[in-house]
Amino acid sequence: RYKNFDELYMYCYYVAGTVGLMSVPVMGIAPESKATTESVYSAALALGIANQLTNILRDVGEDARRGRIYLPQDELAEAGLSDEDIFNGVVTNKWRSFMKRQIKRARMFFEEAERGVTELSQASRWPVRRVT
Repeated sequence: RYKNFDELYMYCYYVAGTVGLMSVPVMGIAPESKATTESVYSAALALGIANQLTNILRDVGEDARRGRIYLPQDELAEAGLSDEDIFNGVVTNKWRSFMKRQIKRARMFFEEAERGVTELSQASRWPVRRVT
Protein backbone atom coordinates (compact mmCIF):
# COMPACT_ATOMS: atom_id res chain seq x y z
CA ARG A 1 0.00 0.00 0.00
CA TYR A 2 1.06 3.57 -0.58
CA LYS A 3 0.22 6.03 2.18
CA ASN A 4 0.12 9.02 -0.15
CA PHE A 5 0.90 10.18 -3.66
CA ASP A 6 4.53 10.91 -2.80
CA GLU A 7 5.06 7.21 -2.08
CA LEU A 8 3.11 6.19 -5.18
CA TYR A 9 5.15 8.64 -7.26
CA MET A 10 8.38 6.97 -6.13
CA TYR A 11 6.98 3.56 -7.12
CA CYS A 12 6.02 5.00 -10.54
CA TYR A 13 9.45 6.56 -10.85
CA TYR A 14 11.24 3.27 -10.26
CA VAL A 15 9.06 1.09 -12.51
CA ALA A 16 8.33 3.47 -15.41
CA GLY A 17 9.94 6.86 -14.92
CA THR A 18 13.37 5.35 -15.31
CA VAL A 19 12.28 3.80 -18.61
CA GLY A 20 11.37 7.27 -19.86
CA LEU A 21 14.73 8.60 -18.75
CA MET A 22 16.63 5.75 -20.43
CA SER A 23 14.69 6.32 -23.65
CA VAL A 24 16.01 9.83 -24.26
CA PRO A 25 19.52 8.78 -25.38
CA VAL A 26 17.99 6.09 -27.61
CA MET A 27 15.48 8.46 -29.22
CA GLY A 28 17.85 11.38 -29.35
CA ILE A 29 17.30 15.07 -28.88
CA ALA A 30 16.67 17.01 -32.09
CA PRO A 31 19.77 18.90 -33.24
CA GLU A 32 17.66 22.03 -33.69
CA SER A 33 16.18 21.82 -30.18
CA LYS A 34 16.61 24.93 -28.07
CA ALA A 35 15.35 23.14 -24.95
CA THR A 36 17.64 22.31 -22.09
CA THR A 37 18.65 18.70 -21.73
CA GLU A 38 17.12 18.82 -18.25
CA SER A 39 13.71 19.82 -19.63
CA VAL A 40 13.76 16.99 -22.19
CA TYR A 41 14.57 14.47 -19.48
CA SER A 42 11.90 15.97 -17.24
CA ALA A 43 9.30 15.46 -19.99
CA ALA A 44 10.48 11.88 -20.51
CA LEU A 45 10.16 11.20 -16.80
CA ALA A 46 6.66 12.68 -16.83
CA LEU A 47 5.70 10.32 -19.66
CA GLY A 48 6.84 7.31 -17.66
CA ILE A 49 4.93 8.49 -14.58
CA ALA A 50 1.80 9.20 -16.67
CA ASN A 51 1.90 5.76 -18.27
CA GLN A 52 2.34 3.98 -14.94
CA LEU A 53 -0.48 5.96 -13.33
CA THR A 54 -2.68 5.03 -16.29
CA ASN A 55 -1.77 1.36 -15.85
CA ILE A 56 -2.67 1.55 -12.17
CA LEU A 57 -6.04 3.16 -12.89
CA ARG A 58 -6.79 0.71 -15.69
CA ASP A 59 -5.94 -2.32 -13.53
CA VAL A 60 -7.68 -1.46 -10.24
CA GLY A 61 -10.05 -4.45 -10.49
CA GLU A 62 -7.40 -6.92 -11.58
CA ASP A 63 -5.02 -5.74 -8.87
CA ALA A 64 -7.77 -5.94 -6.22
CA ARG A 65 -8.47 -9.55 -7.19
CA ARG A 66 -4.80 -10.20 -6.43
CA GLY A 67 -5.02 -8.42 -3.08
CA ARG A 68 -3.17 -5.34 -4.31
CA ILE A 69 -4.11 -1.68 -4.07
CA TYR A 70 -1.81 0.87 -5.64
CA LEU A 71 -4.02 3.91 -4.95
CA PRO A 72 -2.94 6.50 -2.36
CA GLN A 73 -4.47 5.50 0.97
CA ASP A 74 -4.87 9.08 2.22
CA GLU A 75 -6.76 10.10 -0.92
CA LEU A 76 -9.00 7.05 -0.69
CA ALA A 77 -9.82 7.99 2.91
CA GLU A 78 -10.47 11.63 1.91
CA ALA A 79 -12.93 10.36 -0.69
CA GLY A 80 -14.67 8.22 1.92
CA LEU A 81 -13.42 4.97 0.39
CA SER A 82 -11.70 2.01 2.00
CA ASP A 83 -9.72 -1.01 0.89
CA GLU A 84 -12.90 -3.05 1.27
CA ASP A 85 -14.67 -0.77 -1.22
CA ILE A 86 -11.90 -1.47 -3.71
CA PHE A 87 -11.92 -5.21 -3.05
CA ASN A 88 -15.72 -5.33 -3.42
CA GLY A 89 -15.54 -3.42 -6.71
CA VAL A 90 -18.66 -1.36 -6.07
CA VAL A 91 -18.86 1.71 -8.29
CA THR A 92 -20.41 4.64 -6.45
CA ASN A 93 -20.43 8.39 -6.95
CA LYS A 94 -17.62 8.61 -4.37
CA TRP A 95 -15.61 6.18 -6.49
CA ARG A 96 -16.32 8.10 -9.70
CA SER A 97 -15.26 11.36 -8.07
CA PHE A 98 -12.09 9.77 -6.73
CA MET A 99 -11.20 8.33 -10.12
CA LYS A 100 -11.81 11.65 -11.89
CA ARG A 101 -9.21 13.19 -9.60
CA GLN A 102 -6.75 10.39 -10.34
CA ILE A 103 -7.34 10.67 -14.10
CA LYS A 104 -6.83 14.42 -13.93
CA ARG A 105 -3.45 13.85 -12.27
CA ALA A 106 -2.36 11.35 -14.93
CA ARG A 107 -3.41 13.78 -17.68
CA MET A 108 -1.34 16.50 -16.02
CA PHE A 109 1.74 14.29 -16.36
CA PHE A 110 0.86 13.51 -19.99
CA GLU A 111 0.59 17.24 -20.69
CA GLU A 112 4.01 17.81 -19.19
CA ALA A 113 5.40 14.98 -21.29
CA GLU A 114 3.82 16.36 -24.45
CA ARG A 115 5.81 19.57 -24.13
CA GLY A 116 9.01 17.59 -24.61
CA VAL A 117 8.00 15.54 -27.64
CA THR A 118 8.95 18.21 -30.16
CA GLU A 119 12.44 18.28 -28.68
CA LEU A 120 13.09 14.66 -29.64
CA SER A 121 14.65 13.72 -32.94
CA GLN A 122 12.11 13.84 -35.77
CA ALA A 123 11.97 10.05 -36.25
CA SER A 124 11.34 9.44 -32.55
CA ARG A 125 8.41 11.78 -32.02
CA TRP A 126 5.49 9.73 -33.31
CA PRO A 127 5.86 6.77 -30.91
CA VAL A 128 5.59 9.04 -27.88
CA ARG A 129 3.17 11.68 -29.11
CA ARG A 130 -0.18 11.58 -27.34
CA VAL A 131 -3.12 11.24 -29.65
CA THR A 132 -6.15 13.21 -28.52
